[in-house]
Amino acid sequence: MKNLRLMIAAVCLCALGLVSTPARAADSGKELVLWHAYRAEEKASLEKVVARFNAANASKGIKVKTLAVPYDAYADKISATVPRGKGPDIFIFAQDRLGGWIEAGNTVEPIDFYLEDEVRKRFIPSTMEAMTYRGTTYGLPLNYKVVTLIYNKKLVPTPPKSSGELVKVAKKLTDKKAGRFGLAYSYGDFYYHASLMNGFGGGVFGPGTTPTLNSAENVKSVEQVLKWVEKDGILPAEPSSALITSLFNEGKAAMVFSGPWFLGEIAKSVDYGLAPLPTLDEAGGKPMRPWMTVEGVYVSAPSKNKDAAFEVVKYLTSEEAAKMLALEGRQSPANQAVYKDAQVAGDKVLKAFRDQVEVAVPMPNVPEMSMVWSPATSAMNAILKKASTPKAAFDDAQKAVAKDVAGLRKK
Repeated sequence: MKNLRLMIAAVCLCALGLVSTPARAADSGKELVLWHAYRAEEKASLEKVVARFNAANASKGIKVKTLAVPYDAYADKISATVPRGKGPDIFIFAQDRLGGWIEAGNTVEPIDFYLEDEVRKRFIPSTMEAMTYRGTTYGLPLNYKVVTLIYNKKLVPTPPKSSGELVKVAKKLTDKKAGRFGLAYSYGDFYYHASLMNGFGGGVFGPGTTPTLNSAENVKSVEQVLKWVEKDGILPAEPSSALITSLFNEGKAAMVFSGPWFLGEIAKSVDYGLAPLPTLDEAGGKPMRPWMTVEGVYVSAPSKNKDAAFEVVKYLTSEEAAKMLALEGRQSPANQAVYKDAQVAGDKVLKAFRDQVEVAVPMPNVPEMSMVWSPATSAMNAILKKASTPKAAFDDAQKAVAKDVAGLRKK
């Protein structure tokens, strides 16, 4: 009944010339183009999913062609080509650029018109939240990525569940003279720090995207990092990605905080496990809450085959496709039902990320988020190099972000 009312309303609006008629599937005899930035097993599994869709829809004249775009140039390529009608019909990208593309116009097609309740309900709720901008849905979530605890089973038989346990275990395994550390992660990187920031109840924006970088909770979260570095001494100084990988592979870092991208860097000789990030005794036992990035599948606004494109989007995020992407592409699907599959449920890596996502926070998808990174990074560097106190550094970051956000709103 709901869909019937929507169809009648759409027909009436089209007759009045208030909205354009969506492209029909019958018009989709032309080849649909899908852009993505996957490589290796992720690319192979996506191509397999698309091939299966093409085989099932050959009689309808719907065919999808995939194109892998180099990641470094991908976002700019979308911004430059899609609004001009020179890009793909469908593209896959994380939600962090979504708000900017929507505000720029003619890039991402809103899809609430197409969505039925059963499709909305197939996803982990927070992943759908990441696809929503100002109350409108602009894509369907394909997969997600979160930071979790990765540990060397030989050194840490039982992973710590709280920050108190973490420090206790890490201290026993730290020997700075020998270059050994109980914990290693990119604590100076604001993305990784978000796990602590959100865990303490902080964040980057309040209502209406009002910057809140210098909140008391954010300051406390940085003070916690300083305690781990200086008082507890469980972290290496200025850890780079290369150093963290090297320490873990050499058995000189017992635990790391990282995401699925780190797993491919682990040496085959290391027997590792994954577990949820520890809860924070210093925050009343609340969990560390990493940011979650969600890769969504979007219909390009200028596409002449929107109906057919949405059918592709819907299939790519189906349970059937999710299973292939999970088991063969080693991705973490946003589709909830796939985790009930015996093979997926029995995969310890997939289960660990699924457990972690329960407390993860979708990274803000608003345009203002792009203005946070540089001031926040400068603040973290100043604090860790003793050039500023946490409060003063975040006060400076707050002023910088507030100024840029105010400038954006005047445009």
